[in-house]
Amino acid sequence: MRILAALTVVLLVVLRAATARASSCDELVRSAHAQEASGEVDRALRLYTDAITLDPTCSAAYLGLGALRERSLDLREAERVYSIALEHVPTLADAHARRAGVRFRLGFHEDAVAELRALVDAPQGDDALRHATAALRQLATWYGEERQLPAQLACWRRLLATAEKVADEPLAREAKNMVRALQLLVGPADPVTQPIRPTPLRALVARTATTS
Repeated sequence: MRILAALTVVLLVVLRAATARASSCDELVRSAHAQEASGEVDRALRLYTDAITLDPTCSAAYLGLGALRERSLDLREAERVYSIALEHVPTLADAHARRAGVRFRLGFHEDAVAELRALVDAPQGDDALRHATAALRQLATWYGEERQLPAQLACWRRLLATAEKVADEPLAREAKNMVRALQLLVGPADPVTQPIRPTPLRALVARTATTS
């Protein structure tokens, strides 16, 4: 009984310490936001860093620090912040999304696309669905910028399917309009509406191969 009572006391102390640490971390992050708003970037950086030192799992501190680095155009450092965040909080989807955005801006397009695709294919749930939808939108934008229209169309089709599944009427309307517009632009290259048909030359080669 005495051992059980001692363990209970230790557990309570640990829980209280963790709660106090989280509270202090949140306060440091709020102070950092206030310093940013006042233009005190260096102070904000120190406060975000202090919050992370106090609690290495403080998601808000990583996201705030990474965003500040992005606004300062220190993209390499922003990528590093998001990577460290994911080492401590692997399920932090916002860090994945932001790191993908930074990597795309740095020119690492394949890595960025792969990271967003992982968010799209993540297990579903209210929060996962929100991140997946945002990731699909971003992928569609990138594909559009690079004139990869079939890939962009595929993203909007998936967004349409998602919208219809969750009864999101505004998104469904937007997605339908984008699908229609992209279908016109893609034309015969769309494998959904224009199944692949062999050219006359391919047909001749195929017949020759089967009769020889």
